[in-house]
Amino acid sequence: MTTVSPVQVRRLVPADALAFQALRLSGLQAHPEAFGSSYAEEKDWPVERVREWLMVRPDAGVFGAFENERLVGVVGLGRQARANFAHVGFLWGMYVHTDAVGRGVGRALLDAALALARSQPGLRHLTLQVNADNRAALALYQSFGFVEIGREPDAMRVGNGFCDDIRMYLPIATH
Repeated sequence: MTTVSPVQVRRLVPADALAFQALRLSGLQAHPEAFGSSYAEEKDWPVERVREWLMVRPDAGVFGAFENERLVGVVGLGRQARANFAHVGFLWGMYVHTDAVGRGVGRALLDAALALARSQPGLRHLTLQVNADNRAALALYQSFGFVEIGREPDAMRVGNGFCDDIRMYLPIATH
């Protein structure tokens, strides 16, 4: 477990599904521009579907940051399943609850996800997509060495507007 102040970071398991779903739905409502999904799409998902996301796999998983046993932040690490792309990992679903922002929660979550990624044989790099207007997230990712490799104008529709996405890349292979 990684500890930052009173925050503990660990891999989430299916038993964390209700807390994960509640935090994710809160994020989808508060910051719809930060997610590829929407509150309307996920609000009626059965908890069993969420539990499947939280199944512990050796090379992928969801990390949660807890403050006094309350889930305050999450990030997912995935890996491409197809053989020709299995060397690529990706971060998804990064969200820190508003009342926990600015206390190192995002950094602790990324530390944990990157530690797992770096331990995976054959994983050469990570990618992520982030809203181009999310300066705090961009700065955090850049502080870990992620670099911008592309920008997609109007990548996502949010309400009646559109947001650009920035795609980022981090090499992790040591050879």
